[in-house]
Amino acid sequence: MKGGLRVSAHPLVQDKLARLRDKSTSSESFRRLTAEVAALIGGEILRGARTRAAKVRTPLQSAPARVLDQPLVFVAVLRAGLGMLPGLLALAPEAAVGHVGLYRDEETLRPVRYCLRLPPRLSRSFVVLCDPMLATGGSACEALRVLKEAGARSVSLLTLLSARPGVARVRREHPDVPIYTAAVDPALDRRGFIVPGLGDAGDRLFGT
Repeated sequence: MKGGLRVSAHPLVQDKLARLRDKSTSSESFRRLTAEVAALIGGEILRGARTRAAKVRTPLQSAPARVLDQPLVFVAVLRAGLGMLPGLLALAPEAAVGHVGLYRDEETLRPVRYCLRLPPRLSRSFVVLCDPMLATGGSACEALRVLKEAGARSVSLLTLLSARPGVARVRREHPDVPIYTAAVDPALDRRGFIVPGLGDAGDRLFGT
C-alpha cells in the first residue's frame, strides 16, 4: 500500500515512546529505546518487502517457504538516524546501509546536505529512510528527493515522532511514500522543534 500515515498503536511502542519523552531518561537508555522502537515499527514496514516462493530441506523432508526477493537498504539521516539502525539491523543484518548527512540552517530552517553515501542498485531495493524527528519535514523531503534521484522506487519513512506540519509536507511532496511513526504531535515552536516532542533526538542519543 502506497503513501499515507501509519501511527503505531503497539503497547510496547507507546510505552517506550513515553520513556523517550521523559527528560530524565539517560543517553544510554535513550539509545536503547530508540533502537527498540525502530525494530518494532520496522517489523511492520518490512511486511511490504517482496518475497518469492522457495523450497527448503528440513531435517525430515522438503518444505515450501517464502524468501526475500529484493535487497533491503536502511538509510540514516545523520546524525540522529544512526540511533535507529541497530534495531533495524537486528531484524535484517543482511541489509545494506546508506547515509544522508543533512543539517538544518537555523535561520531559514532549510536542510543543507554535507554527506551522501548510498548502496548500489537502489531501484531494486526496499528502502527504509530513518529520520527520528519529522518536524518541518524539510530534512525528510530532501532526503527522499535524494533517494529518488539515486534511483530508489520503493521507499518508506520511519520516524520516532512526527508533527502535523511535517506529515503534511511529506504527503504533499512525496505522496507515494508511507510514513510510519509512534505518534503525531500537534505543533512546532518558533525554532522548528516538535511540541511537546522529546527534545533534540541527536543530543539525547549522543549526550551532547
